[in-house]
Amino acid sequence: MSCGNPHETPCTEVLARVYSYLDGELDSGGCDEVRQHLDECGPCLQEYGLEEVVKKLVNKSCGCEPVPGDLRAKVMGRIEQLCAEAGAEIVDTEPA
Repeated sequence: MSCGNPHETPCTEVLARVYSYLDGELDSGGCDEVRQHLDECGPCLQEYGLEEVVKKLVNKSCGCEPVPGDLRAKVMGRIEQLCAEAGAEIVDTEPA
């Protein structure tokens, strides 16, 4: 996804980091990069809005239940596959 305009931070990188941004897991520089990109790029802002809604819905529905390890592994595997297909990089943020 891209608006076709050049950005300091590429669309694929922003979208790969959107959940980390939503979870408050990025440092201030990373947050600034994502915010600046979202201010400039309508398609990424729209995707961010969708991800934010999905995350809130999931959190509301099952925020207190621990995620089974096999389910987490399947989801992370699928995310990694999609990111690889899109040429993006993902950082696993598994809680300690």
